[in-house]
Amino acid sequence: MTIYKILPVGFAANSYIITSDDKTCVVIDPAQPRISEECKKRGLTPEYALLTHCHYDHIGGAGALYNEGCKILCGEAEEPYIFSEDNRAIFHGITIPPFEIYKTIKDGEQFTLCGIPFRAIATPGHTAGGMCYVTGDTIFSGDTLFCRSVGRTDFPTGSYPALVQSIKKLYALDGDYKVLCGHDRDTTLNEERTLNPYVKQ
Repeated sequence: MTIYKILPVGFAANSYIITSDDKTCVVIDPAQPRISEECKKRGLTPEYALLTHCHYDHIGGAGALYNEGCKILCGEAEEPYIFSEDNRAIFHGITIPPFEIYKTIKDGEQFTLCGIPFRAIATPGHTAGGMCYVTGDTIFSGDTLFCRSVGRTDFPTGSYPALVQSIKKLYALDGDYKVLCGHDRDTTLNEERTLNPYVKQ
């Protein structure tokens, strides 16, 4: 399995392109329309996109992928919020390019996309329907857990007590994991268990 981390150009989140066959791929958080081109550069067809949550800086490229036939998935509690006025208001009424959700995902659900096994972990707090995705020894944490930091909770549907419980849920996983975050640099679960100043194990 190969993971490509695509850093944003301007205002957006980190995006991740994952492939197991060097032909098809899964995109985690298609932050910008150019993610489609980043897939093509690598000779990959994006068949699925997993959204950790629905803020514009994480889904700005979902419409472009959808128009090319990519199937978009998100947490079941997040779908109603995607095109809501509350979500648009965070970014001053910005228009989110339209797309449809192919399937919603439940907490603990295990599924395989493009030959890659995933497990979903519901992590409300940054938003009510936030999800982290685990594959192999890697957690895609979206805006739940960062290197020495945590996601903000002052946006609509955010909750700091819920975020703390979600992070403790991640800490409770057995063993260590790479943590690929929605913003800034990567970390590991062991590092955050011991060094994160906001949530202690």
